[in-house]
Amino acid sequence: MDTLKKLFSLEGKVVLITGGAQGIGKAVAEHIAAVGADIVIFDQQAEKAQATADAIAKDHHCKAIAIGVDVTKPDEVAAAIEQADAEMGKLDCLFNNAGIVIQKPVVDLTPDEWLKVINVNLNGVFFVAQAFGRYLMARNKEGAIVNTASMSGTIVNYPQLQASYNTSKAGVVQLTKSLAVEWADKGIRVNCISPGYIFTELTSFVRQDWQDLWKELTPVKRMGKPEELAGAVIYLLSDSASFATGTDLIIDGGFTIV
Repeated sequence: MDTLKKLFSLEGKVVLITGGAQGIGKAVAEHIAAVGADIVIFDQQAEKAQATADAIAKDHHCKAIAIGVDVTKPDEVAAAIEQADAEMGKLDCLFNNAGIVIQKPVVDLTPDEWLKVINVNLNGVFFVAQAFGRYLMARNKEGAIVNTASMSGTIVNYPQLQASYNTSKAGVVQLTKSLAVEWADKGIRVNCISPGYIFTELTSFVRQDWQDLWKELTPVKRMGKPEELAGAVIYLLSDSASFATGTDLIIDGGFTIV
């Protein structure tokens, strides 16, 4: 049993989490801390991120810091990684999770709206992964990355119209696979999770009739909870997934198989 626990432990690791101030990022950060890791949160909502980090540090008796970062700005990302390294002493793993959604028909979507979603959801994931990969390689360190994609990367959601979101998440899946191959010989594993409908601050404002339809179309007849993604992320970051890279782990209550 001790050997099994060790396989899934992140004790002694420092894990960087983007979009960790709330929602999925916050819930996963709490569980990552519970299995022994120290936490770094990158989020544009600096005050909320700091409050989350403070609560995690208190509840789990670990070190947790927050840095205000716009993931769409590569220079800012690179500087924040150096700051995190200086404060924590090292970085080992990345949960690359920041994301947004805009739901609009394509004919009504402005260029700025399209670019906003692509910049955060795809470019942001790329910039953070790139900077983190450079950080590890400069130190000859192995590491693990988990990107947050979505089932929307492989299906088209209904009834909401969100072409920009779907496109960005499909890009995250392919980026994950590309990085997994490119960095395999460096000892850097790269995987992604593809959540289905998860009830968060982001989805709580969605029309109730849409939420009801999503539940009806999902075999388990409910939306997921943010904490139900934590086990998958911990597995992919931990030594138990030492032979897993380029994997897209779909966690959707069965939505995509019916």
